[in-house]
Amino acid sequence: MSSLDTAGTRETFLDRIGIPHKLRWGFLAVLVFMTGNGTESNFISPHISAVLHSPEATVAVIISMYSVAVLVGSYLSGALADLWGPRRVMVLGFVIWVVFEVLFLLSLSLANFPLVFITYFLRGFGFPFFAFGFLVWVNITTPVARNGTAVGWFYVMFTGGLPTLGSLFALGMIPAFGGSTGGETGAMISSTVLVLIGFLIMLFGVRDPRGRQRIAPEGESSLQVITAGLRLTVRQPKILMGFLVRLINTAPEFGMFIILPTVIADELGWGQARWLTMTVLVYATNILVNAVFGAVGDRWGWRRTVQWFGVFGSAVGLLLWWYVPHMVPAGSTWGFWLSTAAGCVFGCLLAGFVPMGAIMPALAPQHKGAAMAMYTTAAGGASFLGSGVVALVLAIGLGNTGVVWAFVLLYAAAFVMVSFLNVRTDTAPKNPALATSGTD
Repeated sequence: MSSLDTAGTRETFLDRIGIPHKLRWGFLAVLVFMTGNGTESNFISPHISAVLHSPEATVAVIISMYSVAVLVGSYLSGALADLWGPRRVMVLGFVIWVVFEVLFLLSLSLANFPLVFITYFLRGFGFPFFAFGFLVWVNITTPVARNGTAVGWFYVMFTGGLPTLGSLFALGMIPAFGGSTGGETGAMISSTVLVLIGFLIMLFGVRDPRGRQRIAPEGESSLQVITAGLRLTVRQPKILMGFLVRLINTAPEFGMFIILPTVIADELGWGQARWLTMTVLVYATNILVNAVFGAVGDRWGWRRTVQWFGVFGSAVGLLLWWYVPHMVPAGSTWGFWLSTAAGCVFGCLLAGFVPMGAIMPALAPQHKGAAMAMYTTAAGGASFLGSGVVALVLAIGLGNTGVVWAFVLLYAAAFVMVSFLNVRTDTAPKNPALATSGTD
């Protein structure tokens, strides 16, 4: 059932809950695509180590360079969407992902370290183009007063796939293909099918013409469009601070993907299946509240929501997720569930960062595409920062506990920076009917 808003624009139920009706299939496409992309997230590091017979430090370099590709791809997803339109960027992301996933799996089967390094690096450009290209599409389509909620729904789908449903998919596929490294390989092959399905849902389901159009102002050269985000960051310190806050946002998530699989599964004796179960539940909690925190931000204020729920809350949750498992009896069933509950606190409060996706374009309303390029760069760069912190802290001998506290210190820095990110909508009345509408 639909209704008309005050501007005479027809609204559907999905519009009213923050999902632009014309993009509804795109949200599902992101969920399915990211489920395929996230299948390997909780076993790829030990898998590469086992197949190549390489030490963890060497594998950490491979993962870090993959994260560099994600970082660069995340910037280009916004910049190229500005230039070509989001839809074409999403198509390119799918092609890159599938081609280099196939080559990566072949390289692993040959146990060829240089080829594994190169193909996994290049595959890192794939998912940012697809997912963050769609996030730009969301931002140019959604009314301002519902922007935080729409971004929240995007992260419901994004996090729903990576790592939540991806881990659940792996949990079923690994034993189905015989377990061990062979089962993991089978799970990765199967994940390619999910990526294909996600792409087809987008290709045939999303018809909004805004996704095919250039976003950048006419008259700007291709070079000017592609470098606009960098130039905006230099000119506007708040954009730089917003970039750094978003960079810090999920860095601990990716860092914990590196250190926790071995700690939970081996050192604390709960095994791989329970580690994957823990991951599913932690990020399922995140899924359940992403849209909620988007709506909270639209009503209570984007900056306050990020600062207190996102930054402060995530720091507390991270400490709980690390220390509770070490305080309960290793291998105990009740200890596992208590540890999982602690992780769910982190997963829940991590969603408090959702309004950053609305804050960034609001900081530069005349250059939304460029601002979103920096936001998506930070979102992708979180993977690089997370793995980089792990590599650096372990290299200087501070151990896994040192890694956790390094992330807490980064959250402290983010708490200070968020204080400067007030935007007009944080104090304006929250009435969606008075906002400029991008719905159909």
